[in-house]
Amino acid sequence: MTYKLPKVIAEIGCNHLGQFEIAKELIRLAKECRADYAKFQKRNSRELLTEEQYNAPHPVPYNAYGATYGAHREYLELSTEQHAELKIYAESIGIGYATSVWDVTSAQEIIGLQPDFIKVPSACNNHFEMLALLRDTYAGDVHVSSGMTTSEELETLVQFFEETGQARHRLVLYSCTSGYPVPFGDICLLEIRRLYELFETRVKEIGFSGHHLGIAVDVAAYTLGATWIERHFTKDRTWRGTDHAASLEVPGLQKLVRDLHHTFEALTYKPSEILAIEEVQRQKLKYRTA
Repeated sequence: MTYKLPKVIAEIGCNHLGQFEIAKELIRLAKECRADYAKFQKRNSRELLTEEQYNAPHPVPYNAYGATYGAHREYLELSTEQHAELKIYAESIGIGYATSVWDVTSAQEIIGLQPDFIKVPSACNNHFEMLALLRDTYAGDVHVSSGMTTSEELETLVQFFEETGQARHRLVLYSCTSGYPVPFGDICLLEIRRLYELFETRVKEIGFSGHHLGIAVDVAAYTLGATWIERHFTKDRTWRGTDHAASLEVPGLQKLVRDLHHTFEALTYKPSEILAIEEVQRQKLKYRTA
């Protein structure tokens, strides 16, 4: 296997608490941590939710930012104009901008911004009306998470992009377990290798989207072949909201990027049987028979 430097995505999602200035600050912090992309989420709650879902209370009242789940989601949404400003700001400081989209309207809005890639969350990887829009009207890469998805459903997804000859050049699949946070026994890292076995020659790349605690597992995911590493990112893990507890703060993201870069540097074969650094030790320490 040939390794290349992994791309690290700081998944800000809705961890900005619906506040534009916090969103900008998180982009800046992600850049300072040396992440490659800051990624958000875009939803049209009226389109995405049924009337019953919209008007139901949030399942965890403590995390709610509104009287109903729909009001909670609306509170956390940034406008398309704000996303455009975030993209301009991110690019001005040297970090990529990306967004996950959950519905057709949001996909249309983000396609208009022309980011390098658009992400499809696990919950929507069977939304073929939205997938068709991304496949047929957008030129960038399409990244798709595989949480709560069967092998048959993944095969259907890949075939959908193969119909137009685009899977090999535009589609990136992520190994993912949908949960917040995910216990280590449910991360199932070897699914990365299964994705390689099934799709290595059929998609552009394989990534890993983690919702676990700590950073050790991400290095293992990279060594197993994940070329994209995505982790939720927040300024304060104690903030109210679903994703904060499974997110990295600044020190964690800094260490993750550091460790991934060091691992990339270490994943080589020896260019000679005895390295220059070993020669001194060989002369000093190697056992001699005479």
